[in-house]
Amino acid sequence: MSRARKLGTWAGVLGPLGLVLVVVALASVWTGYHGTTVTSDSMSPTYKRGQRLVYERTDGGGVRRGDVVLYQAPGRYGFDAPVMQRVIAVGGDHVVCCTGEGDDERITVNGRPLSEPYVADGVSDGLHHPYDVKVPKGRLFLLGDHRVNSRDSRFFADDHGGTVPVSAVQGRVTYDRSGLVLLGLAAAAGVLLALTGLGLGIAAVAVRKQVVVPPPPPWAVRM
Repeated sequence: MSRARKLGTWAGVLGPLGLVLVVVALASVWTGYHGTTVTSDSMSPTYKRGQRLVYERTDGGGVRRGDVVLYQAPGRYGFDAPVMQRVIAVGGDHVVCCTGEGDDERITVNGRPLSEPYVADGVSDGLHHPYDVKVPKGRLFLLGDHRVNSRDSRFFADDHGGTVPVSAVQGRVTYDRSGLVLLGLAAAAGVLLALTGLGLGIAAVAVRKQVVVPPPPPWAVRM
């Protein structure tokens, strides 16, 4: 196989492969992650107003207790923008407020006091309005971290005990950037492969255009 043909073959492999890798990586970032800005104090001090966050898109099926999620409930809040709150209990859990008093006040989930170091001023409830909820399957019980300044599941007891369907969840706030880093590296590798393929293609064309002048025969050389 000639040099030009070899270069052309490698160009035809690396160039398209690089482009596919770039497209797949960028599409994965677009469909898998999104950014948002905190617009209220209901999740302070964990997340403050004006703070920029990254959340991974999810349908809610993999949400766990303690996750901070964004969900839509326009029927409750009168707007379509996502609401950010923390998952306290999932389907099948039993949530009760509260045991203890003052600094010892605790929400219980399935009979166990919930440790919540993230709540503002150490206040687990703050409304002094007890509730006892058995979370239906496929639904979530959510609270803000600033319990005295959050309009959450506690305020909608007449609607499935204040719970929301997992299908309302749009994403989960994440600190894990490993997925984004890997996708960024994949995109960078794709760009490198595409450029390499382009370079090889140009080289193949240049080689084909080279004019090879054969040496003169011996008898043509004058003594």
